[in-house]
Amino acid sequence: MSSAQSLLESRPVSVAHLFLSRVAATPDGEAYRYPVPIDGGAGGGASGAEQWRSLTWAQTAERVRAIAAGLIALGLRPEERVAISSSTRVEWILADLGAMCAGAAATAVYPSTNADETVYILSDSGSRAVFAENAAQLAKVAGRLDRLPGLGHAILFDAEDAAPRPEGLEGLEVLSLAELEKRGTVYLEEHPDAVEKTIQAIEPEQLATLIYTSGTTGRPKGVRLVHDCWSYQAVAQEARGLLRSDDVQYLWLPLSHVFGKALISGQIQTGHVLAVDGRIDRIITNLPAVRPTLMASAPRIFEKVYNGIAGRARAEGGAKYKIFLWAAKVARQYARAGQESMAATGRRRVPLPLAVRHAIADRLVYGKIRAAFGGSLRFSVSGGAALAPDIGYFFAGAGVRILEGYGLTETSSGCVVNPAGDNRIGTVGTPLPGTEVRVAEDGEILLRGPGNMRGYHNLPEKTAEVLENDGWLHTGDIGEVDADGFVRITDRKKDLFKTSGGKYVAPTEIEGRFKAICPFVGNIMVIGDGRNFCSALITLDQTAIMPWAASHGLDGLDYAEVVSSPQVHELIGGFVQRVNGDLQRWQTIKKFSVLPRDLDVEHGELTPSLKVKRPVVEREYAGVIEAMYEGSREA
Repeated sequence: MSSAQSLLESRPVSVAHLFLSRVAATPDGEAYRYPVPIDGGAGGGASGAEQWRSLTWAQTAERVRAIAAGLIALGLRPEERVAISSSTRVEWILADLGAMCAGAAATAVYPSTNADETVYILSDSGSRAVFAENAAQLAKVAGRLDRLPGLGHAILFDAEDAAPRPEGLEGLEVLSLAELEKRGTVYLEEHPDAVEKTIQAIEPEQLATLIYTSGTTGRPKGVRLVHDCWSYQAVAQEARGLLRSDDVQYLWLPLSHVFGKALISGQIQTGHVLAVDGRIDRIITNLPAVRPTLMASAPRIFEKVYNGIAGRARAEGGAKYKIFLWAAKVARQYARAGQESMAATGRRRVPLPLAVRHAIADRLVYGKIRAAFGGSLRFSVSGGAALAPDIGYFFAGAGVRILEGYGLTETSSGCVVNPAGDNRIGTVGTPLPGTEVRVAEDGEILLRGPGNMRGYHNLPEKTAEVLENDGWLHTGDIGEVDADGFVRITDRKKDLFKTSGGKYVAPTEIEGRFKAICPFVGNIMVIGDGRNFCSALITLDQTAIMPWAASHGLDGLDYAEVVSSPQVHELIGGFVQRVNGDLQRWQTIKKFSVLPRDLDVEHGELTPSLKVKRPVVEREYAGVIEAMYEGSREA
């Protein structure tokens, strides 16, 4: 039996069991780091400065045990739901572990979710209590408790929040997290083994988590993930070699998203340090301070980092910009050559002249890029959307390895990921131990394994549409599996469209190519279903385009004026033509429009996990789209 098989077959009943084992094994080891203001004031005190504070596993267990006992004291019973509506912070993890150790099931709610949808999720899940980050999150249920008859308790992370407590909460008991922990401590004085007994009673198929898909259309669906899903994630990540006990992982991803949630399970398995801070605007500051060996991210972050690097080089101009362009080309050549050699011979080799050029570029450019990531990064795992291969090759050549993976909320996050020792850019890797992949006749990827959901909450018909009786899950993604078992995703099944000429187009592929060459792009959406040519809606990254505008005669104009200028249209048109040069005729973008602002969650154009809601964007910009096709001849 292989070590991976042994790990899988001996996996614990639940992450709650795993947590107790971890605490017993390394009680004094550092578990979590989190930022606190140095002066104790909001926003980092008078100076705004922060420092990182730590919790050992024993300290974590003390708080988790108190939270779990507090929930039991409130009357929470096994599998009853406790919602968490908060940004990523250490209290999120403590609340989730507390709910798990109380036998309850956590309902994850994005903090960006609006009030109506938050109430829908709490109602549909039947949540009996909610952890709310602050008064703003709590206000989402204010005046709506008539729709939430089962909700009896709210626990605030920021009890000292300056915002006033909202009105309309009559009948809802509101506690601070400290008050809940104190209540739990009192309960444990009379019932000292209550939490341990509850954990021992947990069964593998007991509901652990409800995560509502942020779906690009319609109401979100609650994905039922049981304890065995997270136990599997924990051991499978270690079995693949993704995690080590000496790692320092930087976690900023939304914990309301399945990707972030899965990382918690893996960290408990190996016991490495997790530095937690969900503020995206602090990533650049935090990386040198944390010096992570591991970080998971969404492709959009790498795109923005690349665009920032390219933009700064362009602004410096002259020799520095030429050096950057040369170094970027060398990075991609070096990474491609190494990958091709590894796939063909099992050894990573590159031609000597290329190795020499790479060494020179490393001294001039790449070292600074690695330093920006903290200087200690073993690799980063990317998921949630496709990573443009040219971006992947660039970072790989610069010494920042990005292992692309693949998974769904319905598979409890990643179930396919690139091996660290054989990373093949352009693929999402091979299945984790215990997961099977096959391709249906129509090209759809099907998955089967312990991480698969047990169904959609209260939606048996929807469950039957995607989950077969023998365990195979229909992903809705089109792809292929090569001879070495590496999976390649080509597009979403529902996003594929056919032009009026009968040609199929995979828009995601074209969009990824454009993002790889255009350092100014925010988002791009290719259109062409039933049309006689493809067009595109393009948004620009304000932090990248405004410096360019200032140095090209557009200084003094605001963002909307810049993106509507003839100069910017000509600039973006050049990148469109470059992309078109590598596409089939029917794939090429014949016309494009630059939108006056980027797509965002607030306008409903992006999901909380930053996926484009294509139907929403098409409705919002129907006039712009029709103008691009006005007068065109439909076949």
